[in-house]
Amino acid sequence: MKRLSNNTRVLVADGGRGLVLRNDGDAEFPNLRVVRSYGQDNPATHEQGTDKPGRTNESTGMRRSSMEPTDWHQIAEDRFVQQIAADMAKDLGAGEYDALVVAAPPVALGEFRKAVSDAVSKSIVLEMDKDLTKHPLHEIEKMVVKALDEASYSR
Repeated sequence: MKRLSNNTRVLVADGGRGLVLRNDGDAEFPNLRVVRSYGQDNPATHEQGTDKPGRTNESTGMRRSSMEPTDWHQIAEDRFVQQIAADMAKDLGAGEYDALVVAAPPVALGEFRKAVSDAVSKSIVLEMDKDLTKHPLHEIEKMVVKALDEASYSR
């Protein structure tokens, strides 16, 4: 059965908020404490850019097509998650943790997977595709412990 051992890091993030938590308790009685918090002001795309979608000519003929507009909001969220991934790599390199639990909504979790180093990827003991950023610490603690228990039984 997997447990949330002492000094395990728990990353709870989405595209605009993030918490890095450390288990100061032991495997039997976890006690999550905030190590670092992240936040960013990311207005909607229509507030960040007002350009019309570009147009392109087809290679043959006279037809024109429009291009997808740039999603500035999503780009900012992706960069935010990439920064968190870089910070987690620095922390791992400094020996601050050796096991990591990641809880993020599917889009942010996918971006984290793409951005994270191989070493951090190997340290991940559990991934949860849930947005827990608005939950209090004691609820995050319960959900992580439950998910670890369920992951242990399913293997």
